[in-house]
Amino acid sequence: MTNQATTNEEDLIHLVQRGDTAAMKSLYGLHVRYLAAVCSRYISGDEDVKDVLQDSFLRIFSSIGRFQYRGQGSLRAWMTRIVVNESLKLIRREQRLTTVDLRQEHAAKADPPPDTDDIPAEVLHAMIRSLPPGYRTVFNLYVMEQKSHKEIASLLDISESTSASQLHRAKAMLAEKIKRYRTANDATL
Repeated sequence: MTNQATTNEEDLIHLVQRGDTAAMKSLYGLHVRYLAAVCSRYISGDEDVKDVLQDSFLRIFSSIGRFQYRGQGSLRAWMTRIVVNESLKLIRREQRLTTVDLRQEHAAKADPPPDTDDIPAEVLHAMIRSLPPGYRTVFNLYVMEQKSHKEIASLLDISESTSASQLHRAKAMLAEKIKRYRTANDATL
């Protein structure tokens, strides 16, 4: 049994695959805001986000003929992978990824995830976006894309221990930002 959204998404994909420009505009309009948010998790400059999105949509439209629809959500997941890859390409090309290794005993320590229930999503997003590029990239790949340290190391051409240390430092920095946010907001209440 197929629902209307699945049928419409599938129809839209087929139209885009046939080169229908109205369908391409529709696909763009449906997904550009979400994909811009994905991109801005990795890239901090607005102009760079626009450039990466443009490159991503060029890649999406040129590769959509090979896309295989696997049900609701598969198109968004596929487009998200393209945006993440294009974002990483820009980071590598412009050598924006500076990493610092922690000593092994610090990197192995598990960080408890901070409680973020009381933090508005846009504030949390801004906190993540303000992390240094290396921390932000590893954090997003690990937390948002659910990549392992082995996969991250391969994607970024770094060691697994560097990936672990970047994640450790990102979490510590975010915990400090959350603590400062709560202190500032408790004072205003």
